[in-house]
Amino acid sequence: MTDPVRARPTALRIDDRADDRPEIPGSAARLAALRMVDAVLRRGDPLDQAAPPIMRPVPRADDRALAMAIAQETLRWLVDLDALIDSATPQTLPDDAKARSVLRLMLVQVLRLHLPPHAVIATGLPLLGGGPRRLAHGVFSALLKRGDAAVLPPAPSLPAPVAQRWGSTWPGRIAAIRAGLAEPPPLDLTLAAGADTAGWAERLGAVSLLPGHVRLPRGSAVAGLPGFDEGAWWVQDLAAAIPARLIGAPPHPGATVLDVCAAPGGKTLQLASAGWQVTALDKSARRMERLSANLARTRLTAAIVVADALTWEPPNAFDAILVDAPCSATGTCRRHPDVLHRQGGIEPLRVVQAALLARAAQWLKPGGTLVYAVCSLEPGEGEDQARRCGLTAVPVTAAELPADLTPDAQGWVRTDPGMLADQGGIDGFFVSRWRAAPLP
Repeated sequence: MTDPVRARPTALRIDDRADDRPEIPGSAARLAALRMVDAVLRRGDPLDQAAPPIMRPVPRADDRALAMAIAQETLRWLVDLDALIDSATPQTLPDDAKARSVLRLMLVQVLRLHLPPHAVIATGLPLLGGGPRRLAHGVFSALLKRGDAAVLPPAPSLPAPVAQRWGSTWPGRIAAIRAGLAEPPPLDLTLAAGADTAGWAERLGAVSLLPGHVRLPRGSAVAGLPGFDEGAWWVQDLAAAIPARLIGAPPHPGATVLDVCAAPGGKTLQLASAGWQVTALDKSARRMERLSANLARTRLTAAIVVADALTWEPPNAFDAILVDAPCSATGTCRRHPDVLHRQGGIEPLRVVQAALLARAAQWLKPGGTLVYAVCSLEPGEGEDQARRCGLTAVPVTAAELPADLTPDAQGWVRTDPGMLADQGGIDGFFVSRWRAAPLP
C-alpha cells in the first residue's frame, strides 16, 4: 500500500520558465537547502539521511557546506523565523507554503549566516515564481527595513510540543537547554592514547576537558587535522564518550566486552583502545561498514557481528556489556536540530530499550558490569528504564566525569545541552551502571 504522506509530490524546483537564463551562482546550494528542510518537515526524514541524495547535483564542497549550514540553522531557529514571517504578513501563510519555506531560508542567511541581502535575494527569489515571488520579496524587504526590530532572540524557541514536554520535565533547566542550542557545537575528539592528551591538545590547538579528550572550534576540517590519517583520534561528543569510560579498564588480560548497537563505532573504538576484547553488535550492515572503516583507520580490532540483538544469542558470556540503546536522540539537538521537528511517540522505543536491557543482563558473567546509555532528554528512555533494572547498581562518582558534571542522587549521569556552557556545551545523555551478582 502506498504511504499517503510519501506519495505527495516532493519536487521543489527553481522557477525554470523557458527563458533559457543561466543558473545563478549559489542557487544550487539554496535549492538543496530548501529540499533538505522539506524532507525533514514534510516527510520526517533525518537530515543526515536526506542530505546525500539531495546534495548529488551540488558539485562544489563549499556549496554543499553552505547548503547544510542553511538547512541546519533554519531548523534550529524555525519557530522564531516563523514568528518573524507571521509578523510581516497580513494573512498567515500555511506552514507548508513554499513562500514561507523560502522566506525561512532567506532570513536565516541574513540573520544567522550574515550573508549580504542582495545575494540572498538573488539566490532566494528564483526558487519561487509569480505571486509567491512578489510576496516573499515584499515580506523580506519589510523585515529588513525594521532593522533591530527584526532580530532573532538570544536562544532559539522550541517547537510547542517539545517546549511543553521539557518545560514540565526539566522546569529548572529549560532556559539553559535553549541557550545551549543557540550555536552549533564545537568539535570533540577522543584520543586513542589518552596518556598523550596534553601533547595532542598543543598539536591541534585544542583544549581538553578530561584525559583522552580534546575540543576544537567548530568548522574544523576533520580529515585535514594532524592525526587523522594515522588514526590517533576519532570524532565523538564528550557526552557520548562517557558510557564507555564507565565500563572501566579490563579486569584481566583477555577480558571481553559486548558493545550493543555499536555502529558507527565510537564506543567500540574506546573499548578496544582500552585493551578490551570487543564484540561489536549492530543490525545495520551499512552502518557497520562505517565502523569497520573506523577500525581500519585507527588500527584497532573488534569482532563485528551484524545481527539483531533481540534475536541474536552470543556463544559466550561477557565480562562487561555496553547497551547504547536506540532512542529518540533528542539529546543531540544542538548538532542535529532536525530531531526537534520530527518527534513521534517514544513508546515503541521504550519497548525495545527494555528488551535490550533484559537480554544483555542475561549475557553477563557473574560480577560483570553493564552500562546503559541513551542520547535522549526523555526520562522515559533513561531514568524510567534504569528503575526497572534488576541488577545491583554501581553508582557513578564525580571523579569519573568531566569537571563541573556530577551524578544525580542515584549515581546516574544526566547531561543536557545547557551544561558546560562556558566550555562549549555537551550533548544530552543518560547513563547508568550495574553489576551482576558474583558467584556464591
